[in-house]
Amino acid sequence: MKTTLSRRTLLKGLAAAPAAGAVFSIPRLAGAAEIQLRYGNNLPLSHPLNIRAKEAADRIAKETDGKVEMLIFPANQLGGDTDMLSQVRGGALTFFTPSSLVIATLVPTAALNAVGFAFKDYAQVWKAMDGPVGKLVRSKIEGSRLYALETMWDNGFRQTTTSGNAITNADGMQGLKIRVPVSPLSVDMFSALGASPTSLQFSEVYSALQTKVVDAQENPLPIIQVAKLYEVQQNCALSNHIWDGYWFIANGRQWSDLKDDVKTIVARAINEAGLQQRRDIATLNAGVQADLEKAGMTFNKVETETFRTKLKTGGFYSKWSKEFGDEAWGALESVVGSLA
Repeated sequence: MKTTLSRRTLLKGLAAAPAAGAVFSIPRLAGAAEIQLRYGNNLPLSHPLNIRAKEAADRIAKETDGKVEMLIFPANQLGGDTDMLSQVRGGALTFFTPSSLVIATLVPTAALNAVGFAFKDYAQVWKAMDGPVGKLVRSKIEGSRLYALETMWDNGFRQTTTSGNAITNADGMQGLKIRVPVSPLSVDMFSALGASPTSLQFSEVYSALQTKVVDAQENPLPIIQVAKLYEVQQNCALSNHIWDGYWFIANGRQWSDLKDDVKTIVARAINEAGLQQRRDIATLNAGVQADLEKAGMTFNKVETETFRTKLKTGGFYSKWSKEFGDEAWGALESVVGSLA
């Protein structure tokens, strides 16, 4: 049965302090579980991703009469993104939800949705990720000893925050020391815009901003809120420069070893939870800006075309169309139109 989380419920959860060292444990319904699935992620317990993952885990336990349980290890308990990606490939983890930019360090095509200023809105995002782009990326992921479930979870459009001057156009990026994910695409995009990007694990972002190792960062608004980045950043430019999401990936061998009936139950629970999480993020985005403003953050819009023009004239799009190749770039442009 589908449930809807109200914005008030979501924001109450986001405001709650995550319990240190907490692990979701799933009640066993019929004795000891025969199969244990270990799932790690980098987000607080209060984030919609973990709320919906917990619901999926409960559903899996119920529909398998307790024979299968999914243990959730949130908030980087098992290490940073690179660590968990290694663990899921090696089999220490069954599931991990890397963002596209993280898994792209292993499967370069996965960064396709992170091409700067590619998507105009969510209609284009889901048309691409539930369609030709998602299909192509899943096939590439399966070639890396991993399995990607069908539904991609939402991370959101990324916005740019600074502790210094507000960013209003592409000129404001010149020389900016900004943290970006460990992603060649992100580094190249911000470099093309004239910034000085530094790649850091997400777990290091707050301290890097606090100690002025970097002066800026970019993330979706709900992440800015749950990570309390407003405590160390004053301005937020609504740049919408990249849309990113979470691939729910599994260790390929562990997934293939599951019986077909178990696969069906697990995949259905996770995929449907992912669709609910997308709606949760939409609910949050409708009001999170106002909450961040109350916390002291100032917002401004940007002159989007100045960024696109600088990337186009600087050869960013033409370079990456070659990097991704005709098949991948064609899948993206089939939804968003010509970029290069």
